[in-house]
Amino acid sequence: MGEEKFVLSLLVNNEAGVLTRVSGLFSRRGFNIDSLSVEETEDTHISRITITGTGDEYIKEQMVKQLEKLHDVKAVELMDLEKTVLRELLLIKISAQKGEYSEVMQAVSVFRAKVIDLNTKSLTLELTGDPPKINAFIQFLKPYGIVELCRTGVTAIGRGDYIVSQKTQNLGGNNNG
Repeated sequence: MGEEKFVLSLLVNNEAGVLTRVSGLFSRRGFNIDSLSVEETEDTHISRITITGTGDEYIKEQMVKQLEKLHDVKAVELMDLEKTVLRELLLIKISAQKGEYSEVMQAVSVFRAKVIDLNTKSLTLELTGDPPKINAFIQFLKPYGIVELCRTGVTAIGRGDYIVSQKTQNLGGNNNG
């Protein structure tokens, strides 16, 4: 089977050095991280890390197994993309001229973006959405002259009752049922 995009969601201890250990695991095995986002959860002692990458079934399986061995990792989930909501934030500054604003504003409306800064030399826009939407917006804006852009990386959450935190009860063989 060929390489494909995947999303890993981890719940980890919110402590110094945890991100270094997680990313180091990828580095030592020569696996690339396409995007990574980290933030505290509702429990300030736990952070959620969302990692996107590209690989075959073997790579995905190895990453899950290796991550589960790390002491600070409380849960690892290879997200089922059909049951997952993916979002990313894009901030993009373009050098559109005054006569081009109406075209750009139509795109802002269609893509449901927001203007967050406007001056005589540039226009800064904000967009959230899944990666294909973000990529399409960037491609549309390229002819106007991209001055600067930054992306947060993908964050992911399961739809409905697909909840990563429930996996914490099953790690380490602690099944009291």
